[in-house]
Amino acid sequence: MKMDSLKMKKELEKRLANANRTFSFDRKKDELRIENKQTGKGITISLPGIIAKWELQKEKAIDEVVYYVEEGLQAMDGSPIQLSGYEKNIFPVIRSTSFPTESEEEIPFLTDEHTAETRIYYALDLGTTYRLIDSSLIQKEGWVPERIKEIALFNVRSLTTDLKSDTVAGNTFYFLNKNDGYDASRILNDAFLKEKAKQIKGTMAVAVPHQDVLIIADIMNDTGYDILSEMTMSFFASGRVPITALSFLYENGELEPIFILGQTKKK
Repeated sequence: MKMDSLKMKKELEKRLANANRTFSFDRKKDELRIENKQTGKGITISLPGIIAKWELQKEKAIDEVVYYVEEGLQAMDGSPIQLSGYEKNIFPVIRSTSFPTESEEEIPFLTDEHTAETRIYYALDLGTTYRLIDSSLIQKEGWVPERIKEIALFNVRSLTTDLKSDTVAGNTFYFLNKNDGYDASRILNDAFLKEKAKQIKGTMAVAVPHQDVLIIADIMNDTGYDILSEMTMSFFASGRVPITALSFLYENGELEPIFILGQTKKK
């Protein structure tokens, strides 16, 4: 079966049908919006990206979208969100620099610059989902942004950093994949990266292709760069929340994006 935007729209409307929801389709932007009738709050999803995933994963791609929309709408419809008393639930999350910097209500998210490819956001963990922290929530709580950032970075350092490894063509690749929503966030744990750097025999590279994986590579030859590039692209294409298909060199505590073309690499 050939999938197109209208077929995907119908399938999602059928799967997400609820008496308290409305659906609107922007044909020009190829976007479907699902809103709560009472609150007017909702989620807008871009259909071309979902169709591309459907070509590879079929029903699994639709299942994932439905899951995240249901969780997101539930979070919006729940009890009032608050930070006080929930400090242990505040974490940083890594997103692509193309990710929106404000909510659909045009309220700015709390963010920090990270690399040329990535940006840091801050989130309140709600159990099965989380809410990105924006300026309205900060003002309501009477907090200052620095307090949230300090708490989030402290919390990410408390997360486990157990790694699995695989050696290919003399290069060793380490994978962190806890599926807790903060795998990529471990890239902000400076102590963890510095400790790992001491164990690296060749060149250290790091990748966060999507939210649920962190890759650290011990590159010993040019083939290692090619393998890392292919691996990162594969993860990027299959991730629920893609971040970047580029990798980073880790030198002196700094992350520098690298472009890997065949047997060459460019900063």
